[in-house]
Formats: sequence, structure tokens, C-alpha cells
Amino acid sequence: MPRPKNTPGPAPELFAEILSVAQMARADAHAIASGVAGSKLMEAAGRAVVAAMLSKWKKRRVVVLCGPGNNGGDGFVIARVLKQKGWPVDLYLLGDQAKLKGDAAKMAMRWVKTARGKMIPLDGSFMAELKHSKRPKPIIVDALFGAGLDRPLKAVAKRTVETISRLQAENEIEGIVAVDLPSGLDGDSGEALGDGGGGVSINADLTVTFFRAKPAHVLLPARMLCGEVRVVDIGLADEVINSLGVNTFINSPDCWARDLPWPDENSHKYTRGHVVVAGGEVMTGAARLSALAARRAGAGLVTIAAPISAFGIYAASADPGTLVAPVGDLADFKKLLGDARKNAILIGPGAGVSTETRDLVLAALKSEKACVIDADGLNAFAKSPAQLFKAIKANKSADTVLTPHGGEFARLFPKIAKSAGGKLDHARRAARASGAVVVFKGADTVIAAPDGSAIIETHSPPQLATAGSGDVLAGLIAGLLGQGQAGGMAGFEAAAAAVWMHAEAAQMFGPGLIAEDISQTLPNVWAGLAKMRP
Repeated sequence: MPRPKNTPGPAPELFAEILSVAQMARADAHAIASGVAGSKLMEAAGRAVVAAMLSKWKKRRVVVLCGPGNNGGDGFVIARVLKQKGWPVDLYLLGDQAKLKGDAAKMAMRWVKTARGKMIPLDGSFMAELKHSKRPKPIIVDALFGAGLDRPLKAVAKRTVETISRLQAENEIEGIVAVDLPSGLDGDSGEALGDGGGGVSINADLTVTFFRAKPAHVLLPARMLCGEVRVVDIGLADEVINSLGVNTFINSPDCWARDLPWPDENSHKYTRGHVVVAGGEVMTGAARLSALAARRAGAGLVTIAAPISAFGIYAASADPGTLVAPVGDLADFKKLLGDARKNAILIGPGAGVSTETRDLVLAALKSEKACVIDADGLNAFAKSPAQLFKAIKANKSADTVLTPHGGEFARLFPKIAKSAGGKLDHARRAARASGAVVVFKGADTVIAAPDGSAIIETHSPPQLATAGSGDVLAGLIAGLLGQGQAGGMAGFEAAAAAVWMHAEAAQMFGPGLIAEDISQTLPNVWAGLAKMRP
């Protein structure tokens, strides 16, 4: 996938690229090797955090918690700059000052000598003082560990975070600022580090990170613990991105807008793709929702392949512009797909978990057309995922997109789902294992390609948690993918675009959303995208 331009994603503070913890370390190392002093970067980082704090709060008491590494070094800068501006600052150090190294040790000395600051040991006395203090409620600056933490918080650090959480719940803290990432979180997975899921972490009101966001800033549950996220400049050149092999991005039109299928004067319905949606016998509304979404996505024609037993229902209730074809058995379905103009197939919404659904999926993949497999189309292979993956990999002529939510993912990829690594890593591994683009759905939907590229959705509103929403998304993907087969949109970009448009429509509509409203709002989404065209 082409790298997006360095332009903001859905949140104006976030750039398109997401860096892993290791990539961010390489970016820092690259800058230092190019002649930028590490102390200069640390000074810039600390001052950037102070600037963010000044924009959010008026002068008041601040408690800075410094860890033993570079995150603590940023904290020393923050404490010094705030003190010089007249803010009352208490600084607590986790560990021994004599064991500080490198730039962190330099900044600690500047705090002591330049700002005449005290270095108070972070131990039980801090917790007792904070809990029983008669002084004004403080702002706490968490500069303990940041994104580089690779083990659960223990001993004093864990007890400190637990105390802060209690006081936060009791409204005894004015606010919490996390430097880089709230301590206790894994920067790559977005999960709290802990044995058996029992990890603890800071719950920040404001998180200030540097250069680019990390996965934890946009993945759940960490995203909910970061509060407001601000990505600030500390003097690293944007050109560094090109040397890092970045393949993870925040979902925005920058990732796929250049590939959107726009009709022109020579377009007609046959040039805009023909999507086939396999209809179920009982839950007929699911296929109808998908069909309408595929049409709203721009597909020139959409046909519902309706079982004979339910043909009357589909014929009477499908939208007037949707075609309905009676399908009595697998042979009828294969004959329907024999029309070369039908170039994208969606199977799963309302299909039912059965051998018949499984056979439809295998027939669709064998037709070498673009396929979207959703819901029961995935569940039909819960006991034989290898059969599905083999069929996907044999379909070399067109892309396949799988759209599991958490439960479906666990059934289709049980070993991956139980392993460590988090949602982003799991989606990537699932895409490699299956040979398909995987849309791992949720409030932090991850779209992953077999080559390792991944896009994370950040602006899906809670009202999308409604019956039929997934059916609409599947139809949107199929509609864009079908047009791609007619003119150029690949599965990864089609899936990412559909996920963003789905969320954007829900954002536009607002509270009270039901699945039908998403498709009805899509023309407004298209109108907004049209304004972005060059």
C-alpha cells in the first residue's frame, strides 16, 4: 500500500502513521546519529508537555512522578520548567538518583542545581502524603515508564498507581498527565501489562506523546486510558519515517481516497461492478441491508441470490433497484456466478450456520471473483478453518475480505485469539494465516493485509452497536470491492474505506441510529469525500 501523506487523520492531533515502540526508538536513534543531542530531544519533549499543560490548566500544585529511565528524564524537565514558571512542584523519584544514566541523569542534576528542586523518594510516604494532604488537589504528571514498559508494574510502582486510581475515583486529583503513554500499558498491544490479565495502569486525562502515535494510543483498552492524546514535535525530521518501514496507519481518506471509484462520463451500470449477495432463508433482513449498502457504495448492479423458500419475501421487500434471483441449490448458485459481469460476492449475513453456507462460500471462492465473507459465512468454518484458508489462497485472481467480530475471530483463529500480542498483532497473524484481508471489528476495528500492512479505525461511535450494522459494513465492502474489480480498488483499501465511511455515516447521523440509517446517510459521506478530490 502506498504510504499516506503526513496529514492529520480523524483526530487533528494524530498523523496518519503509527509507530511501534521499536520504530520510535529507531527514530530517536536516527536523530541522535544525525547529530541531534539526546538531551536536546529530552528538553524539547519536556517543554512540549508543559505547553500542553498550560493550554489546559491554570497554575496549581503539580506532583511529578519520575521513573529511572528516559521517561523520568522528561519528567525532570517538566518539573524544572514548571517551577521556573512559578508553579508549586513536588518531584518524586522511583529508584536511586545515583543509578540514573545518560540524559536522564543530566536532567536530574538540572532539576536539583538549576531549579533548586528536591528529589523525594517515591515510597509509602508519597502515598500517605498525597492521600491525607490538606493542600490543593494536584495535577499528577506520570513520567514513570511511558511506552517502553515491557513488564507489569510491581511493588512501589504498582501501589502508587493503585493509590492514584483510588484518589482519582474520590475526586481528590485535579488531573493526570501521562508522558508518552500512561504507565502500566503495553505500547504495542494497548493492553495493561499483568500476569493473568491483572495489570494496573494510570488513567490519564491528557497524554502527550512525541513525533507519531503508538498503537496503544488508538487501540482499546489503552485508548480509553489515555484521555486526550496530543502528538507533539520534538525536532525529529519527518523524513525519518521513510527509513522505518512503517506499515501501520490511522484510518483516514489519506489511506485510500486516491483509489475510490468515481464514475465518469463513460460509466454505466455494467462498468461499476455487479455484486451478488447470498440471502438466507430466515433472517432475510440481513441480506437486504447488505444489498442496499452495496448499492450506496456505488455498485452498478446488486443481485440477492434468494433461496426458493424465501424468494417471495425478497421479491416483495427488496428495494426496487435490487435484483432478486431464485436459487434452488448449489448448482443454481454456481450458474448465477457463471456470468462474468458478476464480479463480487458477499456470503454470510443471515445465511445460517450450515453445510449449505459452507458450500456457497467454497463455490464463491472457486469462481475466482472478489469475495466478502461475513458472519455465518465465517461461523460455518469454525470446525474446519484450514479448509477455508486453503480455498482463499487458491483464489489468486481476486481479493477476499473476512469480517469477524471478536467471537467469530476466536472461532476461526482459536490459537491466535488465545495468544499474547493484542488485537493488532492478532489481526496481522490472521491475515497471513488465511491469505485474506481481515477486518477485525470493534470500536477499534483493525484492517490487516497478508503482507503485514494494517489500518486502525479511530472514530467509530458507540451507536454502531446496533443490529444489522455489520451487515451494512459487509455490503459496503462488497460494493467498493466490486467496483475495484471493474476498475482498480483492491481489498485492503476497499475494506479500510468502507470501515471509515460506515463510521463517518454514524457520526453524521448521531444518536438514535439504526442500521438502515447508515446507508441513507452515505450520500452525505460521499459528498464530503467529493470535496477532497484533487
